[in-house]
Amino acid sequence: MSFIEAIILAIIEGITEYLPVSSTGHLIIASSFFHIAGDDFTKLFTIIIQLGAILAVVFLYWKRFFQSIDFYLKLLFAFIPAVILGLLFNNVIDELLESPIIVAISLILGGIILLKVDNWFKSNENNNQLEEHTKITYVTALKIGFFQCLAMIPGTSRSGATIVGGMTQKLNRKTATEFSFFLAVPTMLGATAKKLFDYYQQGFTLTPQQINYLLIGNVIAFIVAIFAIKSFIDYLSKHGFKLFGYYRLVVGVAILIIHFYIYPLTTI
Repeated sequence: MSFIEAIILAIIEGITEYLPVSSTGHLIIASSFFHIAGDDFTKLFTIIIQLGAILAVVFLYWKRFFQSIDFYLKLLFAFIPAVILGLLFNNVIDELLESPIIVAISLILGGIILLKVDNWFKSNENNNQLEEHTKITYVTALKIGFFQCLAMIPGTSRSGATIVGGMTQKLNRKTATEFSFFLAVPTMLGATAKKLFDYYQQGFTLTPQQINYLLIGNVIAFIVAIFAIKSFIDYLSKHGFKLFGYYRLVVGVAILIIHFYIYPLTTI
């Protein structure tokens, strides 16, 4: 990985982490284009720079993280399914993380869903925003957590899956989106800790250059994610998901065309 590649991947992470377009999918495609997707440090880098995106949420919503113990318990309930399935299918997930084709197919399928989701849950938007957060019970949080597990398939989008999951529980778009943001914090922290542990267990160590890449990547992801979160919440509240659905369809089809007819996106 070069310095420029690290910067590009960090920008992609910051922009896409909280949008329903799959940050993991975009990072896989970008790193495949650079022919570094199969590199162990690249896999570590794309996970660790999520810490920057985590800090963006904490920075923007810091008051929510001091409101009550109940808030953290609900996040814990929502986090449990990902922990269990992540540990059970860790090796399978790692293999999927090297497949641009799976990313493309997931983007297309998710795009079709996003084109329909606003109509499916249109009645949710009539709910009073002030009452919405009281609807997130422990059972609701756990159900949203199961939706989050769909994001273990690259290209699905963690935020997209959890937002739609929240909307199936009668939450309006904004409340479902904010809960998705909050749930990202324990999820990404857990994924980062697990990836670092595995990296060192395999006998790898970080060089000073790699540490610098990680630090720079996190700073860039943090700054970019702040602007992405603010823009996304505002746009979503006014316009819904259709634009992201069309975007996913276009990108998914483009990836398939590029891979099979123009430039094979290998993981070497």
